[in-house]
Amino acid sequence: MTSESAAHTPASAANFLPGPVLLLGAPGGGKGTQAQLLMADFGIPQISTGDILRDNIARETELGKAAKGLMDKGQLVPDELVNDMVGSRLSQPDVERGYILDGYPRTLGQAEWLDAYLASEKAEVAPLVAINIRVDEQELLRRITGRRICPVCKTIYNIYSKPPKQEGICDNEGSPLQHRSDDTEEAFAERMKAYNSLTAPVIEHYSKQGRFREVDGGQSMEQVTAAIESSLKQLRGAGE
Repeated sequence: MTSESAAHTPASAANFLPGPVLLLGAPGGGKGTQAQLLMADFGIPQISTGDILRDNIARETELGKAAKGLMDKGQLVPDELVNDMVGSRLSQPDVERGYILDGYPRTLGQAEWLDAYLASEKAEVAPLVAINIRVDEQELLRRITGRRICPVCKTIYNIYSKPPKQEGICDNEGSPLQHRSDDTEEAFAERMKAYNSLTAPVIEHYSKQGRFREVDGGQSMEQVTAAIESSLKQLRGAGE
């Protein structure tokens, strides 16, 4: 463990529990990485709507069958169905100490439903708080369009900030690196448009209730984690 990574571990050592946390962040902002680090620090699960959807489809639950039927027709899964899946997941015992929501609530309607659901659960000890990882859009563009992935070991490179030793070749496997078809400037612009239109009302919703903080996602990975954990302490009234 490096001295930098060690710097963000005392939060868990001090038995601080973050409760329910919503991580927000634009495409390429590092939200998934930070969710994994927070999971390790606090021993709480990450809850992704994508994972929930795939799990329900794989187990052929009634919700999964309904979602698959819509997806097979090229239709979006409606909020009502997604909400029911999330509610089912939040009824499982591993969320009692807290959890990290990734990709949900994505809309104001989902946020309002979730607030009502959590308020109705007697076991819920703390309200959901939201942390937005803010990164400059030009930096996001570099992260997305410069991303290259090894198909064998899944190592992620970036031609701007973390290039391989030999252009286009994985340092570990010697395999040609792949550039995902959606890692283009055009695709990024569309994803940002959708993100901004959907997320702005969610941010406003939690901000108005005093349950929102922003952190600078342009820092090092360890610094971002430390900033998130500091923000969570402030939101939970745990001080520093």
